[in-house]
Amino acid sequence: MDLFELVKASVTIKQAAKHYGCKVNRGDMICCPFHDDRYPSMKLNRDYFYCFGCGATGDVIDFVARLFGLSSYEAAKKLAYDFGIDPDKPPAAMALKKPYPLARAFRDDEMYCQRVLCDYLRLLERWKVEYAPQSPEDDLDNRFVEACQMIEYVNHLLDVLMYAELEQRVKAVDTLLEDGDITVLEQRLKCLEKEVCHRDEERAIA
Repeated sequence: MDLFELVKASVTIKQAAKHYGCKVNRGDMICCPFHDDRYPSMKLNRDYFYCFGCGATGDVIDFVARLFGLSSYEAAKKLAYDFGIDPDKPPAAMALKKPYPLARAFRDDEMYCQRVLCDYLRLLERWKVEYAPQSPEDDLDNRFVEACQMIEYVNHLLDVLMYAELEQRVKAVDTLLEDGDITVLEQRLKCLEKEVCHRDEERAIA
């Protein structure tokens, strides 16, 4: 059994979605993370997901690859690491392995930082396109400027959290949490989301 088969046999779409911060309702539906989805439109089946809004579909590895912008192999390795999957042990043996409390706490903190940074990166990438100046004479929109300034830095942070050695990842998570940067960023993203919803409601009423 290769890494891809092992991961897919060990982790369901629902488990992965919950682990990476998606809120799953009783019908195993979530708001699609791949488009602007305010009401749950993605169905999580045992072996695959399907979004009724944008048509996105695939298995658990495809889900993680799209969620974090990874290749299929990188996504499989990430799932193996995050769920404690050992390629040298069968799934039944791995089910007996329980992570130490401190390791689990760090992993939860790391995933929290990754989720907030990924949300921010998607917003920045959208701003860079939507608010780009149409001519050299146009004033630069603050959102476009922020996107140009921050995209490379956020990508660097995500690279550290996903691929760096454990010591570097621990330092990065500690810095983000202790400085309060990640909490402030999450609150800001929530406020921006509320503003968008409010504008949409006003347009609907008008």
